[in-house]
Amino acid sequence: MNQKLIAEIGKSQRLEIINKLKRTQGLSVGELAEQLDMSYMGVKQHCVDLESEGYLDTWRRAKGIGRPEMVYRLTERTHGLFPSASNGMTILLLENAKALYGPAAAEKLLFSVFQKKAEAYQTKVKADTLADRAAKLTRVRDTEGHMADIEQDAAYIRIIEHHSPIHDLLKAFPIVARLETELFTRVLGTSVQREEAHASGLYRCVFTLHAKVGAKFQQAELL
Repeated sequence: MNQKLIAEIGKSQRLEIINKLKRTQGLSVGELAEQLDMSYMGVKQHCVDLESEGYLDTWRRAKGIGRPEMVYRLTERTHGLFPSASNGMTILLLENAKALYGPAAAEKLLFSVFQKKAEAYQTKVKADTLADRAAKLTRVRDTEGHMADIEQDAAYIRIIEHHSPIHDLLKAFPIVARLETELFTRVLGTSVQREEAHASGLYRCVFTLHAKVGAKFQQAELL
């Protein structure tokens, strides 16, 4: 976590606003004030200050009736405030492996890393039903800094992540997205669809699990 950024942002209420926005695709001042139990004008002033310092930007969200409302969302500058599990040295090593031993070298290394990660997850996510496994995996991912939530209805389970500690690695090596999906498939024992979205500094990745919610566990194929 970038201590310099934290020092610049300062007040705990401003950090609360940033944390709340991180788990959304943007909120209005009124929504922030209600969810944080703060005054409208207090939230407004914090948002104006954070926007002027480059931590927030705005967009117009359409409403069913009336004029669009202004919504605040995070910019890329806030990424350093949240956990990071990869770094420039990791990417440099993978790039050098690719240069020295061919394009497949970096992918083989990443493949091996994700296999080990899947094995570690499997020891933590044991349960008979998909719903229970998904709930456990969500808690593990949230602890790792993915800011994970879970949604469930009669047809689907969705694990929604609002942050990626390996975002720089994802950008440098797009294969990581596929490996992450295969990791979920192996650990949960069902087919998984991964959808990633970006807006300004907001990140959102949705893993949709395609199986009956109460289905019993069936071991997935290895990565």
